[in-house]
Amino acid sequence: MSIARIIWIVSLLAAVIFAFVSGFAYEGAILAVLGIISGWFVDKEHRLGLLIAAIFMTGAGATAWGGIPAPIGGHLTAVLGSIGAVLAAAGVTAVLRRLLERVVLGKETG
Repeated sequence: MSIARIIWIVSLLAAVIFAFVSGFAYEGAILAVLGIISGWFVDKEHRLGLLIAAIFMTGAGATAWGGIPAPIGGHLTAVLGSIGAVLAAAGVTAVLRRLLERVVLGKETG
C-alpha cells in the first residue's frame, strides 16, 4: 500500500469521525492539513477529477442527502461536508503544485 493511499484513508476516516464528534476546536485545521498532504500526492492524471469532486462537494454535494429523515440525513450531510473540506484543501494543493511545477521547475504541460 502506497503512502498516498494511506494518507487518503486517514483523511476519510478523520472526516467520518469528525462528522460525529462535535465541539472539537481543531477539526477544520486537521481536515485542512490532511487535505493539503493528500493533495500533494495526487497523480497528475487524477488532478482534474479531484478538482471536479472538490467543486461538487463544496458546492451542493454535501447537502444532497440532507432530506433523508433524521438522524441519518444530518449525519450523512456532516460526513459529506467533512469529506468536501478535505477535497477542497487537496484541490488547492494540487493547483499550487501544478503552478510550482510549471513556473519554478519549468515543466511544460502534459
